[in-house]
Amino acid sequence: MQSMAWKIRRGVETVMALFLLAMVALTFADVIGRRIVGKPIYGANDITEHLMALVVFAGLPLVTAAGAHLTIDLLDKLVSKPWMAWWRVLISILVTVVLAVIAWLFVKHGLNASRIFEVSQALRVPRGPLYFFMAASCALSALAALAVAFTGPMVDPEDTHEEEAL
Repeated sequence: MQSMAWKIRRGVETVMALFLLAMVALTFADVIGRRIVGKPIYGANDITEHLMALVVFAGLPLVTAAGAHLTIDLLDKLVSKPWMAWWRVLISILVTVVLAVIAWLFVKHGLNASRIFEVSQALRVPRGPLYFFMAASCALSALAALAVAFTGPMVDPEDTHEEEAL
């Protein structure tokens, strides 16, 4: 089961990298077209906006599963003690609840966007599916946070990189 999770993670990372590459290529081509040729790519802002949302929300479950969200380390020395394990579980459950609420809100927005036929400004791309993707991402992140609460973060055993405090 663990190897399947790692294969899914690698696949999602690859797709995210391709989306990011597409954003860079599109932005580069749009700037060249705008500055040199005088003709920007029509709808580049819409495409970039959608690609950005796809990259961010595709990565959210991965970041959550790895326990790599931004944190404030004021109390790390205290919280890292073995007797404070209950605190880490409590925080992970709180994160699970918050992500589940956000997923529910995205579902509501997706249903509303589908009902009123909300579209992007230039290309008129429907927004509903994007909201549903965001909802699914937040729901997966909530499940990942719950898994982290009881099993710990999904850490790559081959990664020996340790961050050092300044």
